Amino acid sequence: MPDTSTFDQDIKDVHLLYDYDAVNEKTGEHEKWRYEMWFYSKPGSIVYAIHGGPMAGRYNYQKAEYQCIRPGELWQCNWLEETGTICSLVYDISKQTITTLLGFSKGHWEEAEKAHGDKRNADDLQRWRGLAKIGTQAERKLLSEQASIVEKFKGSGDLKPIDESWPTM
Repeated sequence: MPDTSTFDQDIKDVHLLYDYDAVNEKTGEHEKWRYEMWFYSKPGSIVYAIHGGPMAGRYNYQKAEYQCIRPGELWQCNWLEETGTICSLVYDISKQTITTLLGFSKGHWEEAEKAHGDKRNADDLQRWRGLAKIGTQAERKLLSEQASIVEKFKGSGDLKPIDESWPTM
């Protein structure tokens, strides 16, 4: 767990909207994939929504591991989703970018529309857990992208707060 004073100073309650400049694998067209991330109230939780790209329509929260790379400059945040997807995000405070490596489970990547929904809905959560059972570790889709932060503020914005006692993975 990171030093909470550094976490509190750098990213506690920070809410980011950011865009990936992506290329649609099927059509070859350029797209903006909008993501929304809220570094929740204490080290250990993250709340997020996906508004663009193949995963658009996904609302989730997760227990997360935070690591301060350089105080005031770089933070890493990692988590595992119910879909079996591994997420690693680096927030560059000074350059206002997000760099990610995502290891999508085969089920999540190939059946992206089934990964849409809100974790607070029991049917969505059950469907997501089913996606994790499709494929093997070797069949993951790795996606490395960099996004530009378009808005940064404090607080929940349109995301719903969570109860830290709610179970995750």
